[in-house]
Amino acid sequence: MATISQLFAQKRCVFSIECFPPKQTTKFPAMQQTLRQMKDLHPGFISVTYGAGGSGGGVSTVEVASFLKNELQVEPLAHILCMGSDKVKAAALLDELEAAGVTSVLTLRGDRTPLRPESPDFVHACDLAAFVRAQKPSFGIHAACYPEGHPEAPSLAQDVENLRCKQQAGATHLLTQLFFDNGKFYRFLNLARRAGITLPVSAGVMPIVRRSQIERTVALSSASLPSDFTRMIARWQDDPESLRRAGIEYAVSQLRDLIEGGADGVHLYAMNDAGVAADVYAGIRDLLEP
Repeated sequence: MATISQLFAQKRCVFSIECFPPKQTTKFPAMQQTLRQMKDLHPGFISVTYGAGGSGGGVSTVEVASFLKNELQVEPLAHILCMGSDKVKAAALLDELEAAGVTSVLTLRGDRTPLRPESPDFVHACDLAAFVRAQKPSFGIHAACYPEGHPEAPSLAQDVENLRCKQQAGATHLLTQLFFDNGKFYRFLNLARRAGITLPVSAGVMPIVRRSQIERTVALSSASLPSDFTRMIARWQDDPESLRRAGIEYAVSQLRDLIEGGADGVHLYAMNDAGVAADVYAGIRDLLEP
């Protein structure tokens, strides 16, 4: 199985999908079926958001990543966080991932929540990336980037400058926060390349197919909303079936432009919905290598 870094060296554009661990262990069998369906879309990798599992209930990132790697033979990208962690916890998690055969990690600071205290050891994601490189030299290290700048960054230029730290810490690939305006992505990519960021970048797109996503996802992402997008929402938000269809069409249009525009990779935030993932893939399959 090729590593994620090898895929970017081999393919013109790498297609990938994101999933998240269920909050209840009873829902893991259903998720496994979802992942089997997603495998049929031939993703280069599937990223798994952070889930602790254990006594708090739910399924852990390690469990989902292990299922992808060992049952489905799909390369997983496991999210690991600074927040709520320290060197001891991080080392234990890395050992657990390695034991499961999972050796690709996305190093993130993570959102501040009451349940996740500040880390005494990792202030920034690049600190965690450097720790992974020291602890597990064979691991593939990946990092996040923000086409419109991190909400806490003083400027987009400063945020791009911070990517140099991630690159120097050992990151081999960048994955963007979701966005709806491709012009913002192209501007960001131009700034990053001019700043000496040479890593391949996967452009993250989320199809908005349910009204509940509009407030929860769109508002929280802080992403700019182009007029085509806002008109779509205004027109179809009270018509569930039409909104689903229009949301998929918008995402397909976005992704086709990104692939044709030379994006290193496109990453689908599919919200554990295999049907949406399949419909989007059908609209871009002709542009992707088999």
